[in-house]
Amino acid sequence: MKGDDNDNPCPAVPKVRPRPAVTQSFCLDLEIAGRRFCFSCGSPEGGRERGDGFGDGELRVEGPIRPRHIFPNTPLTQQILPFFRPSSSSSSSSQYLKSMEPSSNPANEHGRGPGLTASQMEQLKLEAHVAQIYRSLVGVAPHTQSIMLELWRDKHVEYLTKGLKQLGHTFQVLDANRPWLCYWIIHAIAVLGETIDSQLENNLIDFLSHCQDKEGGYAGGPGQMPHLATTYAAVNTLMTLGTERAFSSINRENLYQFLLRMKEPSGAFRMHKNGEIDVRSCYTAISVASVLNILDANLARGVGDFIASCQTYEGGIGGEPHSEAHGGYTFCGLAAMILIDEVEKIDVPGLVGWVASRQGIECGFQGRVNKLVDGCYSFWQGACLVIAPKLSPISHDNSKEESSMTRDGSYSEIGIEFLKRSNKTGPLFHHIALQQYILMCSQVLDGGFRDKPGKFRDYYHTCYCLSGLSISQYCFMQNDELRPKTSDVLGPYDNLLEPVHPLYNIVLSKYYKAREFFSGAK
Repeated sequence: MKGDDNDNPCPAVPKVRPRPAVTQSFCLDLEIAGRRFCFSCGSPEGGRERGDGFGDGELRVEGPIRPRHIFPNTPLTQQILPFFRPSSSSSSSSQYLKSMEPSSNPANEHGRGPGLTASQMEQLKLEAHVAQIYRSLVGVAPHTQSIMLELWRDKHVEYLTKGLKQLGHTFQVLDANRPWLCYWIIHAIAVLGETIDSQLENNLIDFLSHCQDKEGGYAGGPGQMPHLATTYAAVNTLMTLGTERAFSSINRENLYQFLLRMKEPSGAFRMHKNGEIDVRSCYTAISVASVLNILDANLARGVGDFIASCQTYEGGIGGEPHSEAHGGYTFCGLAAMILIDEVEKIDVPGLVGWVASRQGIECGFQGRVNKLVDGCYSFWQGACLVIAPKLSPISHDNSKEESSMTRDGSYSEIGIEFLKRSNKTGPLFHHIALQQYILMCSQVLDGGFRDKPGKFRDYYHTCYCLSGLSISQYCFMQNDELRPKTSDVLGPYDNLLEPVHPLYNIVLSKYYKAREFFSGAK
């Protein structure tokens, strides 16, 4: 697998020379997960191999190259060539892509072997689309480039606020996810540093109170069944509103009893009564209990063993034992293990290797192996690589003493103690490249964010693209009270967002306020 290759580079491959500092003028000279891609033009430097590119848009490759997708019997430069094609040769590129489409013939007309699968074709088309977007940065004046990389705050706030007031009929399919809509919108507004008016705020609190079940937990809508996922969304929404009325609306005693009812003998949690058991349910239960200061040994018991059983040979974490590693479940598993102080039970180096390998030449993250890039994984995958450097030395012999964040068996201080830990290695991903993907490929200029170019905007991707943008801006921070350097923020410095707590995905200032309120609550 690719992650294994990256973790164990062949000693015969020359060591990659240090990469020049990435500049905002053209930040496509990337080194990601052991791969180096040079987009700049000019004569090849020593140690580089010239690819068989077309014209002045040719690819130059340096160092141990392990692309995301390896196509059997196809030269490397042919696999990723469409991403580097010059803009003036779109017709030849289209012909190239057409020649590689799946065919009933064992070899295509160019004699390059079997054609590509449908998934591989989609990958190449996406890379070509992204390359066309990035190429627009080349040769433009710095002022123009700054505008092209600007975060359109006012448009995003307008789009988000409108969603709190009225949604179209197409949202009927999300009737059982209404607290999620509240969270996605309210959190995104908070990350942008904005607030909503008091009437909207009170309406939200009243609505979520109607979703709160009399026996504990929150449902997807009034009169529906309480569910761990919507409980997480409702609680995070109320934390983000950050008022005493919002905090006081949560019945913590009943919620604790609901969590106990969802607890299984295996240690894991069910999402709802007679519902599924997976890593997501474990994280949502533990996160809610932690932020409300009701997490105890009864809730934490057995969770670590279940999550550890879901880690795959790849290094990532699946939804349940023997499932495929997935970015969302990997975040949920890692964050939950930290909150219950049992992170030593999982293979952190393996997890980091798998996650880091999910950032590809599009600059964003994919959620699983051989899947397309998706803007939401800017947070799910990116947060893992922000969290991991705080876990003491990342080695295969992590001990309980090295990783522990509890002093007396209490879980109440883990969230704050985690923030105090220094980042000992720096970011484990290309944070500027990720910001570039979010701003240029996911951002919709009319407001909102999308999965990838060609897709429509939605509140889910707006929430997690902004969260991913925030963590990538603050990932070099040693202390949460400082501001990032200008070199860590792509585009104008006004793009800087509010910092979020990577374990809960709550804006830090809101987390501190909630912690103060609930720290003395019994």
